[in-house]
Amino acid sequence: MLGLAKRINARFLLTSTSEVYGDPLQHPQVETYWGNVNPIGVRSCYDEGKRTAETLTMDYHRGANLEVRIARIFNTYGPRMCIDDGRVVSNFVAQALRKEPLTVYGDGKQTRSFQYVSDLVEGLMRLMEGEHIGPFNLGNPGEFTMLELAKVVQDTIDPNAKIEFRPNTQDDPHKRKPDISRAKEHLGWEPKIPLHKGLPLMVNDFRKRIFGDQDSATTTGGQQG
Repeated sequence: MLGLAKRINARFLLTSTSEVYGDPLQHPQVETYWGNVNPIGVRSCYDEGKRTAETLTMDYHRGANLEVRIARIFNTYGPRMCIDDGRVVSNFVAQALRKEPLTVYGDGKQTRSFQYVSDLVEGLMRLMEGEHIGPFNLGNPGEFTMLELAKVVQDTIDPNAKIEFRPNTQDDPHKRKPDISRAKEHLGWEPKIPLHKGLPLMVNDFRKRIFGDQDSATTTGGQQG
């Protein structure tokens, strides 16, 4: 893609990730932080793949004068996500709707930051239309533990939803929160939709796709379609 962008003289957007910071020793994470990544861990194919993509992108910028933009995207949620994609928000919402226990890995004290999809889209558009290369953290600085996220899902869907603890996955980052000062300054961007407003919009979409339309879900007592 970088070669194609060079040939046709296109502006290139790399959607990188907060995973480049690994299990960060700096909190919150700023763009100048180099990260704490295990290069041979079970998550490294994703972490190091994105880090290498940033390296190649900047090499093309410096060596070939390619116009590039780099966004480091933090956890994003919203309608139209894959229901069973394994992401924590998708998992919790689908499990609560299906009357299954919410699976929390480890002690549930690890933190993440969740931004609604429309906020991310706005940030990407401002990045591409602006004159700053990046990298820019695009994420919501609101920080939630997994147990706090589970509580928000319970409050939104089913207060009686159970929580089931499971052994944590290897190299799971303990904390994740973006410092978005740079995006505020250079892009005039910050997220507008808090979790308690964005999550119900995602829940409505998941409910329709799991059960069919909402009216039938109500009349059938929430049986799976």
